[in-house]
Amino acid sequence: MAKQLSFIALAQYTILAIVLAATTVSADDATPIPDTPDGIQAWFDAYVKPISDHESTPKTINVRQDGSGEFKTITDAVKSIPKGNKERVIKVTIEVDKPFITFLGPPEKATLAFGGTAAEYGTVYSATLQVDSDFFVASNLIIQNTAPRPEGTRAGQQAVALTIGGTMAAFYNVKMLGFQDTLCDYKGFHFFKDCYIEGTVDFIFGRGKSIYLQTEIRVLADQDQTIVTAQARETETQDVGFSFVHCSITGKGTGAFLGRAWMPMPRVVFAYTSMVEVINPEGWSNNHHPEREAKVFFGEYKNTGPGAAPAERVKFAKQLTEEEVKPFLSLGFIKGTSWLLPPPKA
Repeated sequence: MAKQLSFIALAQYTILAIVLAATTVSADDATPIPDTPDGIQAWFDAYVKPISDHESTPKTINVRQDGSGEFKTITDAVKSIPKGNKERVIKVTIEVDKPFITFLGPPEKATLAFGGTAAEYGTVYSATLQVDSDFFVASNLIIQNTAPRPEGTRAGQQAVALTIGGTMAAFYNVKMLGFQDTLCDYKGFHFFKDCYIEGTVDFIFGRGKSIYLQTEIRVLADQDQTIVTAQARETETQDVGFSFVHCSITGKGTGAFLGRAWMPMPRVVFAYTSMVEVINPEGWSNNHHPEREAKVFFGEYKNTGPGAAPAERVKFAKQLTEEEVKPFLSLGFIKGTSWLLPPPKA
């Protein structure tokens, strides 16, 4: 369902049209993310190649509220893109048959804001920005759901800022603001770098297969339970999961869980991540399903800070070995070297 959106400090959007050349999966997919932050940018530059390396031709559409661009609204710009689009070209539901779209905001970020709730639209479709197509890229954005904070007495108050349901999507320098269910990492391969995600309950959820690199995860204190992730893996054959690498977990309060067994077999790893006291010493929740404890994959590796102490962690979570964590520390986790592009430039 189409939504009426409020645009705050829109400034200028640039839509880059990029045709990605067919590529094969590189052996570089297995090169791990460095164990110290000072090596990350060199690693990223080495294995995430720019548009020119994909032999593609850029195209730009300018969207400006003052009428000086080709369109005044993102909605009109997206409507101008033909169905079955095969170029990277900018609503803000992006339909499944319009791939290769980039949203590029100004350095000070542009804001997309909307106040939809699950009661009105359903959880997934309450999103301010809903992307169903593949090869989506966003940079320099604030995506906010402005619905009031759930008070816990009425059903359907959860409200999504971003739903990403297409595969091979990348987000750079994007802030996602909400409370319950802020980010619906719905399905597909995704990459988040230098982002900020805040919320209260299950504020990163879904069955995507995603890497979160150098991203701040901000827990907003709540009167009830706070939970960072609700990863939705249901069966052993589902190749999905969340990998958080060199991230920081901040916030106020105490007792937040890194994740819960919302579905029978969630897979979540935190590596090289700093955690403040906001994290519950137990770390993880079985979601009142003790029978799921043998099936979850909740892993931690070389995390730091008072919220990362392993001594009181639940027994069904693992402090991973170097060999066990390796698959979660490379672009191979999301087959990234075959599709991932660096941040776009205006």
